[in-house]
Amino acid sequence: MRFLMGIDNGGTYAKAALFDEKGRQIAVSSRLVPNEHPKPGYSERDMSKLWEANREAIRETLRKSGVPPAQIAGISFSGHGKGLYLLNSDGSPSRNGILSTDNRAFEYVEKWNRDGTAERVREKTLQPILACQPVSLLRWLKDNEPEAYKQSSMVLSVNDYIRYCLTGEAYGEITTFSGGNLLNMETGTYDRELMALFGIEEAFDKLKPLKAPAQLCGCVTKGAAEETGLMEGTPVSAGMFDIDACGIASGLSDGDKMCMIAGTWSINEFIAREPVLNSPTSLNSIFCIPGYYLIEESSPTSAGNLEWFIENLLSFEKEEMKQKNESAYDLINEWVESIPPEEPLPIFLPFLSGSDESPIAKGTLVGLTSYHNKKHLIRAVFEGVVFSHLTHVKRLLLNHEVPKSISLTGGAANSKTWAQMFADALQIPVDVIEGKEMGALGAAIAAGVAVGIYKDYAEAIENMVNISCTLQPRREYAEVYEKKFLNYRRVNDALSPVWQHL
Repeated sequence: MRFLMGIDNGGTYAKAALFDEKGRQIAVSSRLVPNEHPKPGYSERDMSKLWEANREAIRETLRKSGVPPAQIAGISFSGHGKGLYLLNSDGSPSRNGILSTDNRAFEYVEKWNRDGTAERVREKTLQPILACQPVSLLRWLKDNEPEAYKQSSMVLSVNDYIRYCLTGEAYGEITTFSGGNLLNMETGTYDRELMALFGIEEAFDKLKPLKAPAQLCGCVTKGAAEETGLMEGTPVSAGMFDIDACGIASGLSDGDKMCMIAGTWSINEFIAREPVLNSPTSLNSIFCIPGYYLIEESSPTSAGNLEWFIENLLSFEKEEMKQKNESAYDLINEWVESIPPEEPLPIFLPFLSGSDESPIAKGTLVGLTSYHNKKHLIRAVFEGVVFSHLTHVKRLLLNHEVPKSISLTGGAANSKTWAQMFADALQIPVDVIEGKEMGALGAAIAAGVAVGIYKDYAEAIENMVNISCTLQPRREYAEVYEKKFLNYRRVNDALSPVWQHL
């Protein structure tokens, strides 16, 4: 029996999961990666601590699994897109890594939108500019931390960095960088002229050779083997943007399908042979399956908002459930189920990390009364997250037929209550995909293709992806959620002029 390891680095945890050839999860381990917020809008992490968390997660997964390292056929990666990880020529970090929730460069985006740069860039990249993309952050660093900018010699993504730690070889992975305004989408290559438009032409020489997700990028070194417990020489492939990985793990293999990833970000996507050019918000990036573009509507407005509420407003309940050896999420689901959909609730805008419509938007509760309690607030969070996804899906459906069903993964998929709310609001059946570690599973699928266990992604998906259940929309709630969604949009539109003053 051969096994595949997927290593997933999102905005909060480093995870390592081991799967067999049928996609069954053998073991998984995670480590919290401390994030730093030195100023409002800043999201960083110590890169040495990030590697430490990864190697501990790998070692623990191997211990839990009992699988001899020699039986691991391949390793690959899933990780957050956007953000920025810089290394010096000796392989040491130039500064802290920057996460995809970082918003420090929003003024550059506003300037580029005003002066026509965004329009000129879009002709090459087929996507809007975001404050968290590498190009925005590089320009910010050039102006605000010139020494770190000048000394760095490698511009990497989070996947690229962890892969470098394992193999000692530096590459840029194409699906991730294609979603960061770094590639000319017509040529599929870096473009010096494009970098010049951002005022960072010199950074062109810091970019590393591009690799596709299922291309091999070296093997585990002796030093990395000693640190992780992996076997020296184990093949390592490039990996992919986590939205690609979750898409693949959701069975996204042709243009008929659509999926939602409800994690830190609200990710909503389909794949197509041609990019979508008539939407000002859709992101076009290169998908892991050759010949396809990933059409993405996204914002940092999803289930991560619930995590904030739990940590900051439900600490007592969380600790109480822990003492009972129960999960706070079970209690939350009970609370939400106790309130019928037609109940009047505050409108929650899940903008704790901004939104795609305004990077400086703020999380907001509108319509609170003395009648409302914690249960109402949590249900409002559930609904607000659903409505953020619904906003994106409605935009995607301008360029896509209504699918027979839509796949759901991410934190929200772990709650049947929440998943049913998605089905009711969308009025589309929702397929909940089996398993919790979708990013790691997608990475393992790439590893399986890279080492030849599967001839292509379609064969890998057939063998490794399973639907746990399909939730049918309840027609009696269609009007209820449509009215609530309209109010959600009204509140969003009404508050849009306010964000710059807060």
